[in-house]
Amino acid sequence: MLQINRQTDYAVRVILALARQPIGTRLSSGEIQRQMLIPKAFLARIVAQLALVGLIRTFPGREGGLELSRPPNKISLWDVVQAFEGPIQLSECMESHGEDDCPFRAECPVRPKWMRAQIAMMRELASITFEDLTKDATVPHPA
Repeated sequence: MLQINRQTDYAVRVILALARQPIGTRLSSGEIQRQMLIPKAFLARIVAQLALVGLIRTFPGREGGLELSRPPNKISLWDVVQAFEGPIQLSECMESHGEDDCPFRAECPVRPKWMRAQIAMMRELASITFEDLTKDATVPHPA
């Protein structure tokens, strides 16, 4: 089964919580955890990875918190998926190790279709911004 991992799902929730705020607004990790129902055990690793890839900024201290590093319309689902999942391949045959990997590689009718499907999926994820997602969000926005 092709499925994103739990960390990726939680990372999307972190970015979504921040994207729903006015630009430049910081939220504490505790507030994000409560709003988005993210287990505490996952949150520190997710925040660290999001900061490492430059999707969020972290600020320590009483007035600290988390904020997006760029506007929500400049962060896509693909950005988050790529940060947590790494390269995605629908089939092993898409790896380019050489002609010896598959005896059917030269005449394979399936490999180009896998490639086309993968490219379509990547383009779709890249076209969905967190600005779009905030407009579609059904999670109640705190006052």
